[in-house]
Amino acid sequence: MELQLDVTNTPPRFWKRHDSKWLVVGTAILIVAVLALIPLCFLLWQSFMTPQGADTPSVFTLDNYRIAFGSADSWSAFANSVEFAIGAALVSFVIGSGLAWINERTNTPLRQFFSVVTVVPLINPAILFTIAWILLASPKIGVLNVSLMHWFGLSHPPFNIYSMGGMIWIDGLQYSPMAFLLMSAAFRGMDPSLEESAIMSGAGVLRTTFSITFRLAVPAIVSTVLILFVRAVESFEVPALIGLPVKIQVLTSSIYEALQQYPTPTGLAASYSTILLLITSVGIFIQSRLLAKGGRFTTVTGKAFRARAIDLGPWRYLTAAIFVLYALVIVVLPLLVLLWSSFQKFYAPPSMEALRHLTLDSYRYIFRYPELKEAVGNSLLLGFSCATGVMLLSAIVCWIVIKTKIRGRWLLDNLASLPMVFPGLVLGLAFMIFFLNVNIGIYGTLWILLIAYVTRFMPYGMRYTQTSMVQLSKELEESAEMCGSGWGTTFFRIVLPLIKPGLMGGWIYVFIVSIRELSASILLYSPGSETISVVVWELWQNGQYVELSALSVMFVIGLLALVSFAQWVGSKFGVKAV
Repeated sequence: MELQLDVTNTPPRFWKRHDSKWLVVGTAILIVAVLALIPLCFLLWQSFMTPQGADTPSVFTLDNYRIAFGSADSWSAFANSVEFAIGAALVSFVIGSGLAWINERTNTPLRQFFSVVTVVPLINPAILFTIAWILLASPKIGVLNVSLMHWFGLSHPPFNIYSMGGMIWIDGLQYSPMAFLLMSAAFRGMDPSLEESAIMSGAGVLRTTFSITFRLAVPAIVSTVLILFVRAVESFEVPALIGLPVKIQVLTSSIYEALQQYPTPTGLAASYSTILLLITSVGIFIQSRLLAKGGRFTTVTGKAFRARAIDLGPWRYLTAAIFVLYALVIVVLPLLVLLWSSFQKFYAPPSMEALRHLTLDSYRYIFRYPELKEAVGNSLLLGFSCATGVMLLSAIVCWIVIKTKIRGRWLLDNLASLPMVFPGLVLGLAFMIFFLNVNIGIYGTLWILLIAYVTRFMPYGMRYTQTSMVQLSKELEESAEMCGSGWGTTFFRIVLPLIKPGLMGGWIYVFIVSIRELSASILLYSPGSETISVVVWELWQNGQYVELSALSVMFVIGLLALVSFAQWVGSKFGVKAV
């Protein structure tokens, strides 16, 4: 007897009755909303709460804001934050924009070489750059101070890195390549006809530069300064390593110090974070408004032009020397001092006596360091997972925003960009507060770090993907649908391959910044979930300077190898790593 089933009236399966597109769209919207709103809501909620005791629930209060706004220390930290951010932004801008003008507008030699050099500081983690400059300019052990005092017979060190000026110098120098890249793009896309007319009318190079070039670049200048200001406000490594030892408090270091107390005043730390969040939000808002009104400065039109380099004559050798000096200060000296320190048994400034005591003990120690192997694995796993998750989520969100007519899609775009206003330390605090109150079993694991990383770098993935998605014609998707392809097939076999350059560029960038991330990790890691940056931080806290230097050298070499590999892979898709 043969059993036969009549399936003619069997209702269609769920995914046949409901287009999978809407399931994916709904999931993506939910994920973005959760990632963007949870940190903000819980941070604000915690800032108004104060625990009454170990077994007593928290109660609503304004005391956290009274302390934050009512104490002299808080106002001092706020003033220091503003002074530090303005100073660092101006140092970055002056150095970066000056070098960008030389590189893009003049016939200075070595320009191609210098364009490559600017990538290195962006790869080097901020904590390593800061440590290198401590070893260079510390009043007692700094190589520059010891050398200058010996050569010129000085009784006092000429440099004191442990000062507000030292903080501004290190942070400004570290991010001057960012200003260089931003201003280079502005100078490269500017029609030079007005400058040429001014020069033909008898104006000198400097007068033309300040009267024509920089005035036409006003939107780019203000936007660049605001970006640098917001980035300096959220800086953690420089204030922590330079400012805390000499009691120079800024908001980020105040948040970190508050969380080191017991019992932990999370409400006070959250109120400090809210102030920091407001500062960054105002900066980003002003930047967005400026970009929206930049049409009156337009110089790129449908008429083709070719930029001509300004002939500096003999002065071009001076500008070439400036290039060499900059590379020496920002790349060569920091790497050399870390390399020298890594071969010492106990740190000592360079001398013939110290040269006779070179050793590889610090490298042996690092290779036997118990947490190193796990930290490297964690960093690579987090970098790969974060980059993949961010770019896949960004592709779906950009498709919804650009290719659909869903009402309110502009709100989804804003939600995906919201984490950009969160400084890394504030984002880490927000997730710490959330997962301490909502225990789902991931606090103290790599999962909480991955969620924080995806949230932090989601806006950057959006920026990389949007450009490619805008260029993609809707006709390609419509043709695939007419041939019977479902949304999933169309999206994964047509849309994603066509925007591959943007996806690859974003993936490489997010992967690099994830590996070097510290500010969010410092509040969320636990034993077993350390990353390489956290291990560097712990060695510094323990005073293991030579071991730290050895790990730093290995870290930089590893990052350079990864970036070189990423550039090779990216070249296959027509993209660059950074």
